Amino acid sequence: MTPVQLVPRAVAKVWGRRQPGFGFAQAASGDDPIGEIWFEEPNHRSGVLLVKYLFTSERLSVQVHPDDAGARALGHPRGKDECWMILKAEPGAQIGLGLKAVVAIDTLRLAALDGTIETMLDWREVSPGDVYYLPAGTIHAIGAGITLIEIQQNVDLTYRMYDYGRPRVLHLEAALRVARPGPWQAPTQPYVLADARRIVAEGHKFVVEQWSGARAGTLAPGTAAWIVPLSGHGRIGTAPVEPGQTWLADEQHSLDYNGELLVAYPGSKVTEGLWVSSR
Repeated sequence: MTPVQLVPRAVAKVWGRRQPGFGFAQAASGDDPIGEIWFEEPNHRSGVLLVKYLFTSERLSVQVHPDDAGARALGHPRGKDECWMILKAEPGAQIGLGLKAVVAIDTLRLAALDGTIETMLDWREVSPGDVYYLPAGTIHAIGAGITLIEIQQNVDLTYRMYDYGRPRVLHLEAALRVARPGPWQAPTQPYVLADARRIVAEGHKFVVEQWSGARAGTLAPGTAAWIVPLSGHGRIGTAPVEPGQTWLADEQHSLDYNGELLVAYPGSKVTEGLWVSSR
């Protein structure tokens, strides 16, 4: 296939920012704040993964996403595992990741109704470079003052449990049917392979790698990946590649890059021979 530069689309959110930064255009006068940038295929095809940037000025709702079985029962193609990499965080910025302790569903329901679910969440401060993989069913919230990249299964399916009194629709009973009412556990800890590939997330549905430094070569035959430049510059085939872009590429086109990249692909295990160096 030809390497595909995915098309950025700004998505307005009440908790977003007028000036998202990171090279993205600010919201026009009179428009709502920009909360997300989605990277989509130009032919409107829907791949199995979706890459987003998120920009927060307020806390997002306390929410949860269903797994594949729960989503397909409602006619959706898949559920939603997601992975976050923190790019920028104001001092004290936090994410809520799972609950501090296992609770009964009835207790969780009451906490969502009276707002005490905020205190049940496991809030943790974040720093640039932190990575978190959230399996479907993880109760979570993103705090204010954070810019992150989200890589997720490609489905727009969110159940809001609590929204700090904002007048948006909640989906509490649907959320309770799919939520895991307990602490978050990382599927794996980051580790490094011999070819300088740092595995930052090896989840149930996809893998995210972080590549740094100079490299030239191709992906292995029969493989494809979403490539997200974080810093530096280079080329895929003859096309220039730089931060603020996302590409979908396979083994047919060379990658020559000096900098930092995220590389994501579907599956529950690392593809050991993914990178074929030409140096």
